[in-house]
This record gives sequence, C-alpha cells and structure tokens, in this order.
Amino acid sequence: MGAMMPAEKPRDFKGTMRRLLEVLRPHRAALLFVLIASMMTTVFLIVTPKILGRAIDIITVTVKSRIAGGSEPIDYQELLRILVIVGLIYVVSSFFTWWGGYVMAGISQKISFSMRQSIDRKLTRLPLRYFDSTPRGEIISRMTNDMDNISMTLQQGLTQVISSVTTLVGILIMMLTISPLLTLVGLITIPLAAIITVLIAKKSQKYFADMWASTGHLNGQIEEMYTGQTIVRLFNRQAQAGAEFDRENQILFKSSFKAQFVSGIVMPAMHLIENLNYVILCVVGGLQIISGNITLGDITAFITYSKQFTQPITQTASIINTMQSTVASAERVFDLMDTPEETPDSASAFPLTDANSALQITEVPVADAFPKVRGEIRFENVRFSYKEDVPLIENMNLHVLPGQTVAIVGPTGAGKTTLVNLLMRFYDIQNGKITLDGTDIREIPRDELRGDFGMVLQDTWLFSGTIRENIAYGISPPDEPTEEGILAASRAAYVDHFVRTLPDGYDTVLTDEAGNLSQGQKQLLTIARAFLSDPRILILDEATSSVDTRTELLIQKAMSRLMTGRTSFVIAHRLSTIRDADIILVMDQGNIVEQGTHEALLEAKGFYHELYHSQFRSGITEAI
Repeated sequence: MGAMMPAEKPRDFKGTMRRLLEVLRPHRAALLFVLIASMMTTVFLIVTPKILGRAIDIITVTVKSRIAGGSEPIDYQELLRILVIVGLIYVVSSFFTWWGGYVMAGISQKISFSMRQSIDRKLTRLPLRYFDSTPRGEIISRMTNDMDNISMTLQQGLTQVISSVTTLVGILIMMLTISPLLTLVGLITIPLAAIITVLIAKKSQKYFADMWASTGHLNGQIEEMYTGQTIVRLFNRQAQAGAEFDRENQILFKSSFKAQFVSGIVMPAMHLIENLNYVILCVVGGLQIISGNITLGDITAFITYSKQFTQPITQTASIINTMQSTVASAERVFDLMDTPEETPDSASAFPLTDANSALQITEVPVADAFPKVRGEIRFENVRFSYKEDVPLIENMNLHVLPGQTVAIVGPTGAGKTTLVNLLMRFYDIQNGKITLDGTDIREIPRDELRGDFGMVLQDTWLFSGTIRENIAYGISPPDEPTEEGILAASRAAYVDHFVRTLPDGYDTVLTDEAGNLSQGQKQLLTIARAFLSDPRILILDEATSSVDTRTELLIQKAMSRLMTGRTSFVIAHRLSTIRDADIILVMDQGNIVEQGTHEALLEAKGFYHELYHSQFRSGITEAI
C-alpha cells in the first residue's frame, strides 16, 4: 500500500539529492561495506534455488531408473553435501544481512544526530525575524518529522534499493542460464503487471489525497474541541461538537474505504497475473522436460525465480515513491539550514563591562551593584522598518538618563514593542544609532548587551520543571544560582509566600504551560527570575495586562522594587499604572508624537490626554 500513497513532490529533486549524497560522503567506507554485504546476501539467496534444483535432479534420476526397472540407489552423500552447502549459504546470508543492517542503522542514526545538531546550532544563529514569521509547529516538524523520514529512508531504503537491483539482475541472469525461452515467456507478463499497477495507482492516489485531507480536518476538529473543552461545556455545545465530529468521521470513513479498497485490488491482480504466468510456465516447461531440453530440477528452480522476479520490481516502485517524500523532507531541512543568519557581531565589538552577569542580590538590589554599566541610552536619528518599502520608525531621537523610568504608550501598531526589540538588538536598525553609555550597541557583542537587560513580558514563559529551576533560569552559565539568591529573589517578588503553600514548595513541578498556577502567580515567577538575573536595564512589556486588579497591585509593588536603581522601560497597557514615570513617550505610527511627565502631557491636552481620558469615559480599559 505504501507504493499507492501520494508523496510530496520536491521542488528540486536533483539538487536536493546531490546535497543529501554530500551528507553521506563522510560515511562512504561504511556504505561500501553495506553495498558489498547486501550484494553478497542477494547473490547467496539467488544461487540457492539452482543448487536445490541439483538435489531434485539427483532424486529424479533415481526415480526414473527404478521406474525403468533399474536399481540405482539415491546418492545420499551428494544430497547431504548439497543440503549442508544450502544451510551454510543461509547462515552466511543471514550474517551479512544482520551485519549490513547494523552498520546501516549506525550510519543513519549518526547522520540524523549530526543533522539535528546542525539544525539546533542553526536555530541559535537565526534572527528573531525568522521566528516571528515562521510557525513554531513548522520548525518543530522539520526537526522531528522530516528528520525521522530522512533517517528511516537512509536506514531501510538504501539497502532495499541495492538488494532489489541486485536481485532483479541476478534472477534475470539465472533464468537466462536455465532457459532463454522460459525467460521470454516469464517476462511477457511484466508489462501487463506494470500497466495494471499504474492504472490502479492513478485511481487510488485521488482517494488517498481525499483520505489525508479528511484526516487533517478530523484532527483539527478534535484538537479544537478538546483544547477548548471548557468553552464547549460553558456554552452547552457538546451535542453540536459531537455532531460535527460524526460528520467529519463519516467523511473520513468513506474516503478511507475507497482508498483502501482500490489500493487493495493491486495484490489480487498481481496474484492473478502470477498464477496465469505460473500456469503458462508449467505448460511450456512440461513440454521442455518431455523434449529433454530441461530437467525437472531446472524447471523447479525457474518457477521459484519467476515468483521472486516481481518482488524487487514492487519494492523498487515503493522506494521511488518513498524517495520523493524523503527528498522533499530533506529539501525542507536544507531550506532551514540555508536561511540567512543573524548579522554577526562586529569584529571590533567589545564587552561593555567585565562585571559578572549574575551578582549576589540583596532583598532590594540597588544601583551600586553595577559599577561599570550606568544605563544611559540614546536614540540618534534612528530609522527602522520590518519591510523596506513600509517605513515604521523615521528619524527617532531619545535620551534616557541612568535610573530613569520611561513609559511607552500608544495605539496598537504604534511601534512600542519595536522600540524594545531594537534596544535588545533582536532587530538591527537601518540608519542612525542607539548607544548605551555612549557606546553604539552594534559595537557590543549581543550576548554581553542582552546580559545587561532584564525583561518581564505579558506572555509568561515557564517550562516544564520545578519552580526553583524556572526562577534559576535567570542565571546564565557558567554562573550557578545559589539557594540564598533564589530565596531572596522570591521574597523580593512576593513569590515566597504562595510557593510555600504548595505541597512540594520550590520543588513543585510545573505542568504544561504552568496550568497549575494562576496567571498572576506565573507573572510573579517571571519577576523573580528577573530579580535573580539582577539586570542594569529593565524592560516591562505590558506585564500586568492580563491579571485582576488586586494581583496587579501586587505585581506593581514587586516591579517597583525591581525597578529601584535601574533604567526601566515600561510598555503600558493601562495608563493609570504609569503616572509616576520620569518620561512618558507617546508613540503613533512609529514616531514619538509627545513626551513628558504625566501631568505635563495632560495639561498639553494632546494625543496622550485623549488616550488617557478615553479609558475612563468608556468605563472599561481599552487595548492601547
């Protein structure tokens, strides 16, 4: 059935195949051994029917002699010698099969291991732009499904190709040595079998395509309904969800039945052709025996060969179809490997500070912990756009003094988060420059630069692990977090109290997406992580937008302690939370349209005045 399944077609089969062979080049010595082992196995199995035919001839001669009234005995010694040879052939053939499979498994897994390592290293060098524009599932699929497909084909497909070609050529030679006439008769049915296979394949591919499409729809429906099970029950949509599942399941049933039925016709059709071929060979072979042109042992061996002849053809067709899918997977992996990488650090880049990236913190870290990084930031005539023909930020100028708190507000798409991405060098500017303590950030290694920043985002990212491990994630190797540091950060972020109420305390294992914690608790954990990292410059990106008012006050209190002595950038969702900021930047369409203190901007009665009062006039907090 595998030969009937439609394969994804690669865009450049030859080019991708050439690159895939380059991956195999370092293993050519082992591949040569696999080639020899596979050929030896096939040759041994091919000559076996011919040798067994000799044993049948020995018995036949004796039987004929006795029928004619003679008393010639069976040559048991010769029979035993033949059986011993056949037994040894089978043992040696099995040994080569095992050894070749063992070596090929090692080759395929080494290649898979190496390619996964290359992908992992590649992902660390890709710019954030790639991850912003590529679905996570697509990246994971290339690293898992596509790599598994390549590995499986390398492990099984190559040996099958070698075995099939060797078997096909070897059997044809053996058949010709026995009887060219019978070989011609046996080959007559091959074109008929190929025609039937192609006709059925074309018909079944349509049904298989429908089956996979229906499978995708059903899987999507299942994922949506079970992921949103709370909403389904809330609105009493269980019956409708069940009816939709039944409908999609019925469609899948019909398309699967047609696909399986049509593809299932292949084997009965092949058996019919083989049986007709068998009948013809028996008739012609019987006439050849009567005429004395062939022995009974030879005709027995020939029929065995004829039955084996179609098997490598079917295997080759299946492998060719599989190779299409494998090369398509390799193409997707190579596309990832060819993705332009992040612009490398300047050759003249130098660390801004030699201070440790993770200092031992006290209950409330202060500016004295940062003897070398002051946190003065300047934007000078900065221009940036995600697309060259769509400008976003034009000629931006900004000066932030060390220790100041800068709030950034504005409508959706104004460029608030973009400003932060530029600070962290997640994206590089097209013109102008951004300086940290007077040094162009493009002259600072990215790792060093980002080590001076701490971020608390709206979307909390916690991984499956203990609470202690999640907090300790704020310390970058080779530094090691201390238990005292983790506890101090937890107390400073108001995490310690609720963690100690959990059954396992700091050893509590967070489930997928930390579903066993509330949104506010998860946010506090990310603040504790930022406390432990002890950054000089802090970025808070709408960190309180998805929590209740009481939790918001608690988070604000923790953030206020975290911001002490640090240069801070706060992207505000609720304007009431940034009244005490030293500078408020009002952004619109990538430009700073207003800046000043809360009171000054209200008195100006400009864009900020309108944004601020619109929230309270509507009675709800608008998304700003």
